[in-house]
Amino acid sequence: QVQLVDSGGRLVQAGDSLRLSCTASGRNFGAYAVGWFRQSPGKDREFVAAISWSGAITSFADSVKGRFAISRDNAKNTAYLQMNNLKPDDTGVYSCAARFGIEKVPTYDYWGQGTQVTVSS
Repeated sequence: QVQLVDSGGRLVQAGDSLRLSCTASGRNFGAYAVGWFRQSPGKDREFVAAISWSGAITSFADSVKGRFAISRDNAKNTAYLQMNNLKPDDTGVYSCAARFGIEKVPTYDYWGQGTQVTVSS
């Protein structure tokens, strides 16, 4: 079992940067891939980025490539989503998730509670 807590979301202006954190408790966080998803009102949950258990493999949605970065520190049981050059379309509730094996679909076993990111124009 892994428990995830998302944090770092807030109101920012377009062009700003923000770093989200996903902190895990429980066992074997380092064995899990971590994904970030976001959801806006009226829209389906959307894949944002994912990272393999070792950090060697990463994947990004086309809409965030070149602007977002994902990383992890297994010694701290934490994964990060660095978001740069934010746009109003990036607004949403961001949730991290964990599972064995990296995936772009939300078939993750463990989820954080979500953190709100709002980008004003």
